Amino acid sequence: MGRVHSVLAVACLLGTAAIDGSAALPRKLASSVERLKAVGPEGQGNAAAQGAWNEVAKTKATQIPDLLVAMDGANDYALNWIRAAIEAAVQRELAAGSKLPVKALEAVLRDTRHHPRARRLAFELIQRVDAPKAQAILPDFLQDPGSELRRDAVAQLMGRAAGQTNGPKATAVTTYRQALGFAREADQIEDIAKRLQNLGDKVDLAKTFGWVSKWQLIGPFDNTGEAGFAKVYPPEERLDLGAELPGKTGPVKWFPYETRSEYGLVDFNQAISSLKGAVGYATAEFWCDSARTAQVRLGCKNGWKVWVNGALIFGRDEYHRSAEIDQYRMAVSLKAGKNVILVKCAQNEQTQDWAKEWEFQLRVTDEQGTPIVSTR
Repeated sequence: MGRVHSVLAVACLLGTAAIDGSAALPRKLASSVERLKAVGPEGQGNAAAQGAWNEVAKTKATQIPDLLVAMDGANDYALNWIRAAIEAAVQRELAAGSKLPVKALEAVLRDTRHHPRARRLAFELIQRVDAPKAQAILPDFLQDPGSELRRDAVAQLMGRAAGQTNGPKATAVTTYRQALGFAREADQIEDIAKRLQNLGDKVDLAKTFGWVSKWQLIGPFDNTGEAGFAKVYPPEERLDLGAELPGKTGPVKWFPYETRSEYGLVDFNQAISSLKGAVGYATAEFWCDSARTAQVRLGCKNGWKVWVNGALIFGRDEYHRSAEIDQYRMAVSLKAGKNVILVKCAQNEQTQDWAKEWEFQLRVTDEQGTPIVSTR
């Protein structure tokens, strides 16, 4: 089962302002780029794109930066076509002895308004023709909004730390700690934490990820036949933490719960009971000094819905697919003062060992994945 219920925004991507790079291209080439950008799912525009691809693949080396800029605003299908054409053009031009305009490529790379994949390709092209320069500028992207560039910069710092392990341990620890401060992707954070632990330096993963850990829980409510996901139970209508409500097996009340998991897991099996066909709710207060945009990031393999300040943000009616850190990213606007997060987590009636989990993890971050900590 996989019915998606979207109310506001779905997963939030790192947005960049589009700049019309095709305007700088010759008319025929610009037209070919536009045909590539018209490619869509299920083969939409593929026939016209083939001829356009051949034209774009003839691009001169000096025009490559403008082609990268023209990737702004393209969908994933079009980006694949344009990237392949650029790579073909680069290979042909380099084989003919032409030189890539490294300075212009670097200008595209450093302009965060451009598409992240265009900027990434600009870096790869610089690396291809001038590897020392690419390595020299990589530290400039330790705080880059593009995850791939930031990841490579962090990896470079990790490599430096690894090379320091034969010297004073404190030097390597300091460098790894710097890398940890810039890392935003879960697997890289875990890798750094393991390396630090091997050096005798324990990392507080719960603090590093910034999980929301203090909740109020209530349940179980009925989810027989998976009908509970759509059913509106009282917590969705009015959040009264003093209320006693009719539950699946009798009256239920809200109670405090604090997760001790280093991965922020809120475990309904442990907190309530190992019931099947059940729904549980969790609510938390999240305080901000001022209004701001943010992302609510959730990992869950059960059916779930998330509300912020009474507004349903997103929901997914799917069970035991998989769960991972930051699996779902939802754009939200937080107000100054108290914000209320409500999570509905539904367990179905499957009894296999792999279907036992009834849990979720949630954190609030900025667009790059930097944890935002509640001020109270």
